[in-house]
Amino acid sequence: MPPRTLASLAQSLSVATDVEGAVLALADTLAEVDRFAHLALVRYDARRALLRDRLLVAGTVVDRATLDTTLDHLPDKEAAAITAGGQFVDFGDRSDESARLLGMPRLEEGGYLAVRGLRFDSALSALLVLYEPRKIFGTRTAERFAPAAALFELAYARQHEREARAEATQALEEITQRLHGEYQKRLVHLEEKLTAATGEHSADPARVLQLERELADAVEDARRTHRKLDAVEATVSAAVEHLEKAHIELHRRSEQLRQKTRTLYLIDRVLTLAAGTDDPRQLADGLLALVGDDMHSQRCSLLLRAPEEGMLYIAAAKGIAPNITEGARVRVGEGVAGKVAATRESILVQDVAEAREHPLLRDEYFTSGSFISFPLVYNDELIGVVNLTNRAMQGVFVEEDVERVRLLSRVISLVASRARLPERLVETLGVG
Repeated sequence: MPPRTLASLAQSLSVATDVEGAVLALADTLAEVDRFAHLALVRYDARRALLRDRLLVAGTVVDRATLDTTLDHLPDKEAAAITAGGQFVDFGDRSDESARLLGMPRLEEGGYLAVRGLRFDSALSALLVLYEPRKIFGTRTAERFAPAAALFELAYARQHEREARAEATQALEEITQRLHGEYQKRLVHLEEKLTAATGEHSADPARVLQLERELADAVEDARRTHRKLDAVEATVSAAVEHLEKAHIELHRRSEQLRQKTRTLYLIDRVLTLAAGTDDPRQLADGLLALVGDDMHSQRCSLLLRAPEEGMLYIAAAKGIAPNITEGARVRVGEGVAGKVAATRESILVQDVAEAREHPLLRDEYFTSGSFISFPLVYNDELIGVVNLTNRAMQGVFVEEDVERVRLLSRVISLVASRARLPERLVETLGVG
């Protein structure tokens, strides 16, 4: 599946207002992979141990159907794997029979059934069902569709959190209103009886005393009820806080997955470029774009090993000062790039004051207070240095970014070394 589709799916899932909207967004992605496959979401009631209902995507709408069957009707091995969650479970020869049980449409030539268990709060919550036509050749749709299903699972968990939070809030409001109403009714009734008793001259003093005690007991009961209500409210508040933290964590993981998907896409793009071009300048620009685009750097440069001993030259650059041209030499050991080349250790600058002490390539247009300079090494041989600064939206580079650059630098070093880029490009630039 193209990463572009994953990125658009992540965006669609993030703006979906309910489960049906999320399922429709996922079905659109499935259509790009296999337009003959069927997709459904079967919701599971853990308290009753029932497959409650089935949401089947039919065109641009979601068809609902009640199932009210148990998971035990599925084969034991597959049912156990579905309950564990985390991956599609293949039903093999039992696909068609199990597909009918889950309310999936019939396929003329039969098909393959794959089901992924979606877990929430350490329990099975739903089943994502994929029913694809049988193929003789080619990769199974379930394999190509797995990354999209993983994104959907994160979105489904967020939807489930919102529903659980709304149910908890509604339940708390109903309990509060009911208890308050009962307390008011009882208090008014006792006050009326006490008033009637004390208003009669011939009233029995013992009866008046009894009513006063009943009123005091009612007030005490009301206090106990309020304490219980406060405890319930505190429990619900803690649960809501837990759900909010879980939502934040899921969002963080979703962003990490989206970033990793983008990184893999950019690496694939560079490897494709390396295999399809003989132009060293185009390859250098592609390698710089790999790391620059992935890190959202508005100003970056790629320096490679020069023919002269102890020198580097600028092989490609984006957004640097106009007085610095491609082919310009930088001595190893001098400046940021030269120091990184000499020590083969990366430099991360986050603080503005610290950045002023290390002007990147003496760039007077250097405006960001944060940058990364990273060595390119292959088989213990220095290939060059990559510099990144001016992150979009005045962002600051962090240690996690250095680890991402470490991965990208290995790809750049490998491609540049195999293509003999330092030697070929310097000849092309004609400044050797």
